[in-house]
Amino acid sequence: MGSEIAAARDRKRHGRHYTPPALARFLAQRLLEHVPRSGVSGVLRVLDPACGDGELLLALHREAAIGLPGVQVELVGYDLDDEALAVARERARDAGIGVDWHVGDFLAVSGGITDGCFDAIITNPPYVRTQQLGGVTAQLLSKQFGLRGRIDLTHPFVAIAPRLLCPGGVLGLLCANRFLTTKAGANIRGLLLSELAPVELYDLGDTKLFEAAVLPAVTIAKRTSHRDTCRYVSAYEVATSETIGRTGLFEALTENQGGFITHGGRTFAVEVGTLATGELGSDRAAAAAESFEPGVMVADVVDAPRGAGAGVELGRRAAEVASSESGALGIGGLVESGWGGGQFDGGSGWAWRMSRPGLDDWLGRVRAGTWKTFGEVARIRVGIKTTADRVFISDRWGEREPCPEAELLFDLITHHDFEPWRIPGGRGIRVLYPYDTTRSRRIPVDLSKYPSAAAYLRGHRETLAGRKYVAASGREWFEIWVPQRPHLWRVPKVVFPDISERPRFALDRSGAVVNGDCYWMSLADIGLRGDAEQLAYLLMGVANSALGLHFYDAVCGNRLYSGRRRWITQYVSRLPLPDPARSAGIVELVTEFVDGGRVPDADSVRVLNERVAAAFGLRSGCGADPDHRQQDSAGEDASGFDIVERDEPVGSQRQREGESGHDLGDQVGVEIVGAVVGP
Repeated sequence: MGSEIAAARDRKRHGRHYTPPALARFLAQRLLEHVPRSGVSGVLRVLDPACGDGELLLALHREAAIGLPGVQVELVGYDLDDEALAVARERARDAGIGVDWHVGDFLAVSGGITDGCFDAIITNPPYVRTQQLGGVTAQLLSKQFGLRGRIDLTHPFVAIAPRLLCPGGVLGLLCANRFLTTKAGANIRGLLLSELAPVELYDLGDTKLFEAAVLPAVTIAKRTSHRDTCRYVSAYEVATSETIGRTGLFEALTENQGGFITHGGRTFAVEVGTLATGELGSDRAAAAAESFEPGVMVADVVDAPRGAGAGVELGRRAAEVASSESGALGIGGLVESGWGGGQFDGGSGWAWRMSRPGLDDWLGRVRAGTWKTFGEVARIRVGIKTTADRVFISDRWGEREPCPEAELLFDLITHHDFEPWRIPGGRGIRVLYPYDTTRSRRIPVDLSKYPSAAAYLRGHRETLAGRKYVAASGREWFEIWVPQRPHLWRVPKVVFPDISERPRFALDRSGAVVNGDCYWMSLADIGLRGDAEQLAYLLMGVANSALGLHFYDAVCGNRLYSGRRRWITQYVSRLPLPDPARSAGIVELVTEFVDGGRVPDADSVRVLNERVAAAFGLRSGCGADPDHRQQDSAGEDASGFDIVERDEPVGSQRQREGESGHDLGDQVGVEIVGAVVGP
């Protein structure tokens, strides 16, 4: 058992998740559909730069023997792992397949390989995160291969491919699907669009084709200047009463029509469309979100009006602001919004999404009814990142000896604390927060004034001082890595969990600190002076509606296992807001949910969805496109299928600590080495 655990840790550290045979066969088949015609008539030269146990090369040879009889296939494989290559050699020898195997660092030797010497590259490159690569290594790779921002080891392997492929050559790439929509994936998206031409894309979602918790994607791209439409297919688990087809998963992926199939005892919806890589409008909204400056003071928030009728006044003032500001977006539609076709990540590239006629029409109608985006009216922040939770966070502070002073212990909101629209509290989890909360910048408290806290922290000094990156950034050894703005915790805020099946946006007035597994929007940062709370109600109403969920799936689309979604800044900032002058009914209903004690039952949720749709100028309900058949229930996903629920936690405690909010690599990326991150 111990050896299995050690092997699993080794695979994770080095990114070694070898390709299952069925998936290798599918990737080989799709790649061979696009190999250069010159290769079909003579020799087909194929490289796997990270070949592992040889599964991809051997699968390609078998499929080429079937589909391209008479073609001589020359295979070349590289890998650092000599034990894996020994397995690959034995497998090839047993199958009578000749392969030119190389033990070594392909990234190091690739510069000596002649340009254009391969007809095809088939690869499942190692996925190694920045914190496992090390910041220095990551920066060197970025410089060598012209990469930007946070990288993983997949990026340089993709960057090499265009140079090594002959004109018309084909890349068959298997990697995590997160590159489709995340900021960190902008390198791969940019390379595939600027150096290659994608022709087929398969988002295999939560199909669990790997033993590891990997959501894979298959991309077929050609080295050509001629760009055709790229086929885009996705497969995600659903619960449905629809008729299930008898086609297997891989067969369904190649059909022209989507449908429902079973695989491994689970039901999946297969959707078929084309790849959309650009925007419908301009990048105006994204630029506004990046340069947003808060326009509301704390006093404005405290004195903000409440009540059902405040939405009308909000709309009037919003109209005044929109019409008076130079260059502001007018009421009645965000004509140049920038969110429609893809999601802009602030200069690194648009996120990719699936395009279908009905879906595009629906997005166009939502766009026409959009006043501003969430990112234009609110600053969206992640919660605190301590990087030492066992020291700073506890629900048993009374049992600690010594117990830190009460003034430094704050209630902590985590993803476990949410009910619809509210955060009830009462779980007793508190965080030791050693900062002056009257200051807008990160100012640590004087520990000499808090002797119990000082003694407690000194008792954990070895652990805390071991976080070398804290000291390297000029911080005190006892500080939290990402403390956010201390003075804003006392201000009301909209809070929502990072990962959840459905949107769970709620209002907090308790003054609690928000943990790193959640995001938040302080009312001090919401951009219409005096109307922040009412605008917050509108934000919650849209986000928690069927339209908000449908929009997320259409434009952001970052789903995890079992229907879970990531609600992070770069996605939430794209959500649309209707004209507040048309949204009084939404504000009124949300006020009843938040302040009036009204239970959001099925009828009231239906009313909310109708009011949100009407505010955008759509018909009753969500006004969804026929491709998705969106239903009104907030418990259904954007395809109109019930989301597969899971009551148990995701994985073990150790696995959960590896999710966003606990993973140092997700927090700081390459800049961890010698960086000063935030105030």
